Amino acid sequence: MSFISTIKSQDLDLLRGIVRKVHFAYIEEKHGKSFVTNAECDKLIESIAPEVVEDMIRFGVNKGLR
Repeated sequence: MSFISTIKSQDLDLLRGIVRKVHFAYIEEKHGKSFVTNAECDKLIESIAPEVVEDMIRFGVNKGLR
């Protein structure tokens, strides 16, 4: 079982938004928003440690992204 399945839906949406904005900004700019799928975002989220994910969620909430 991947740890992504333990993340609440609203937190996962927040994380995907952060990943798109920070990690895939250049790709979306060059190829368009539809080029980066939720599955691609999920792969990146899975590749980082759960502790980092917690920090990203906290950052997003503190910045008012949710």
